[in-house]
Amino acid sequence: MKTFLFVGLFSLLTIIQSVAQPRVVADCTITYAISTDESSADKNVTESLKASTKTVYIRGNDSRTDLVSPSFTQSLLYNKTTGNAVILREFGNNKFMTKLDNAKWAAENKRYDGMAVSLAAAETKTILGYECKKAVIVLKDGSAFTLYYATAIVPSVKEFEYQFKDVPGFVLEFESQEAGSKKIKYTATKINLSPVQASRFDVPTSGYRLLN
Repeated sequence: MKTFLFVGLFSLLTIIQSVAQPRVVADCTITYAISTDESSADKNVTESLKASTKTVYIRGNDSRTDLVSPSFTQSLLYNKTTGNAVILREFGNNKFMTKLDNAKWAAENKRYDGMAVSLAAAETKTILGYECKKAVIVLKDGSAFTLYYATAIVPSVKEFEYQFKDVPGFVLEFESQEAGSKKIKYTATKINLSPVQASRFDVPTSGYRLLN
């Protein structure tokens, strides 16, 4: 009888733990729509943002973020194992590459050092079928932005978006604001959990001008 009770209790605890723990997503493609407050933004800027997209690819310890707009394209390749990043920028026929080692990548994101993440568990919304909780990130300079993260899934790589590295889930919506600029909102519109081709994370060996 005691053995039966022990087995039953162990099984119950296992089920509870599996429900509580988010699923680590190591292969996925997520597309984000980009928007801003039309009432407070230049019409040309608003239309340009509507025509822009952000796509995040994750495969194991590799990530790639493509930001595509009518005037330029930027890709960020990041490897969690090495902590190195590569930024590719295209302006028409001009192509530039910047390579950042672990130390340079940390320096690039120095503005996020000492940031405070406040989780507002009571405020939720559903995005692409996932229940998302609200969080607010406050930087040392006092600037802040809000986000919503899915509680059921977490990406295998977080540091490519340094400001989200301490968020306990997958960020599916967030607001970004640079000094003196309008708030820009990124909202996930599609998530694909199919395997991502490894070639997606290859660093080009030619065709780009290397910048220091």
